[in-house]
Amino acid sequence: MAKRESTFINMVVTLLLVTGIAAASLGYVYELTKGPIAEAKLKAQQEAITKVLPEFDKLGNSYKDLKESGGDSLEFFPAYKNGELVGTAIKTYTKKGFSGFISIMVGIDINGNFSGFEVLEHAETPGLGSKMNAWFKNTEKPNQNIIGKNPKSTKFKVSKDGGDIDAITASTITSRAFLDALNRAYNSYKKEE
Repeated sequence: MAKRESTFINMVVTLLLVTGIAAASLGYVYELTKGPIAEAKLKAQQEAITKVLPEFDKLGNSYKDLKESGGDSLEFFPAYKNGELVGTAIKTYTKKGFSGFISIMVGIDINGNFSGFEVLEHAETPGLGSKMNAWFKNTEKPNQNIIGKNPKSTKFKVSKDGGDIDAITASTITSRAFLDALNRAYNSYKKEE
């Protein structure tokens, strides 16, 4: 059998075949995983709502706070117990993290205090910025813990910037971003009130 000559056309055809097969494979895998990924995100969101709010028996209809400035909107989830509003979960975000986007579900009770939070999505540095979910819930260190605090009486900025909240050790940028997301949620909540 004769050996094929390596020409430009042969190389282009081979490269097109390889990339076509790879693209078709990726498209197939994407279609297979699209549904389960969306379901997992929805389940995580529902679990986060339950964790960040006081006990409730019914969620009201969710709604969005549409931003005039072209930014992303925040999603609100009011919660009721025995027909009375007990708090609102807000899906908030910031793009100021060390690695960019951070998504957080935060709960605000009827007094305007933060009742809880869950970090939904981030790409912060493991061992540093990724500690935000535990750091800002530490009940042993009141200057770290944001649960039960209200931005009316507490400056939600890191202490390095004149605020009342201690930043994550060696991760001030992530701490600033986290507090930016909480301030965004609280300001939108007060506007909707």
